[in-house]
Amino acid sequence: MAALVFLLPGVGLLALAALFDPAIAQADTCTTGDSSGGSSSAGSGLSEPSLSVSGTIPQSLTATTADGQTITLNHTQLERAAAILATGNAENVDANGQVIALMAALTESSLRVLSNVTAYPDSAGYPHDGDGSDHDSLGLFQMRPSTGWGSVANLMDPIWSSRAFYGGPDGPNHGSPAGLLDIPNWQHLSLGAAAQAVEVSEYPDRYANYQPVAEKIASTLTGVILTGGNGQCLTGSGGSNPPGNLPAGFAGAFITAAEKEIGLPYVWGGGTYTGPSGIGSDGRGPGFDCSGLVMYAAYQASGGKLRLQHWTGDQIHDGTPVAWADKQPGDIIFYTYPGASEPHHVVIYLGGDRILQAPETGQDVGYGTLSEFPGQTATVRRITEP
Repeated sequence: MAALVFLLPGVGLLALAALFDPAIAQADTCTTGDSSGGSSSAGSGLSEPSLSVSGTIPQSLTATTADGQTITLNHTQLERAAAILATGNAENVDANGQVIALMAALTESSLRVLSNVTAYPDSAGYPHDGDGSDHDSLGLFQMRPSTGWGSVANLMDPIWSSRAFYGGPDGPNHGSPAGLLDIPNWQHLSLGAAAQAVEVSEYPDRYANYQPVAEKIASTLTGVILTGGNGQCLTGSGGSNPPGNLPAGFAGAFITAAEKEIGLPYVWGGGTYTGPSGIGSDGRGPGFDCSGLVMYAAYQASGGKLRLQHWTGDQIHDGTPVAWADKQPGDIIFYTYPGASEPHHVVIYLGGDRILQAPETGQDVGYGTLSEFPGQTATVRRITEP
């Protein structure tokens, strides 16, 4: 069976040795948003220059397509895949949604950030992995500025373009063009059909061929998350606080109790001392809202001794205040909009840039990042078992 190897410009003989090793080579533990291996960064306008991707990225990965071709992805391509997955994790996109995004990028660009100097000469000034020539398409997903997907700077940014592909209420294009989460009933489509619904390709059957490859990538890059610009390297499973790193005592039990509820839907007013409750405005339930999750986890971790109130405005007065620089895993962080007198949201801090939360209607209890709340006032409190 022939091996199809995706190579990038500048890959030398030492890299080739790793590419043809069927085992995953020794992994680096961090990658930043500008580790392109291509041109150095030039220009400005990347959407969130403070964001980067952290996690364990293999040097190479070999997988087989549905039609039997063997593909070996190199480290740079896996960095691009990590950006797609980390963005999906940050935006609470489920596993199938993340696989769909990988299938689209594998098909459109072979997981490469492609410039297009014919259509946009300035695209060569951004970090890139090669040059494409399909109409005026750019980047990982070969999106077109002319059809409203974004500017050249936007589409040359792997994180921004991943957000555009996922779309949804928090997406940069607000549903036009439609990202995955904007497609009605996308969860009921085949994965290939869902990718086509976003890409609207002349060749709609191509995406399904890469489903086995995308699934292997997703199962390999299980610890990638978006982080802030401090360069801190974070690893773990799915952005979680790995069990071996859980703090001792109440804080560890508090995190564990909340993590057991991951995947349940957000329900406004949902959650009791003993479990999920209620039905959300989207028809899903039972589940938790942000303060309900904190209330439940504190009660469970304390063996019923700690009974917080079910409102962020009350919970912000529980426990003891903690300076931002002194926050520890197991602390709770409240977020308040500028000019508001009461917090609107509370999360459980996991360390680094990681949080656990019940986000909002339409999303599920899951992991997130501190960078989701720019410009808001953060208040840290530490609760302990009575």
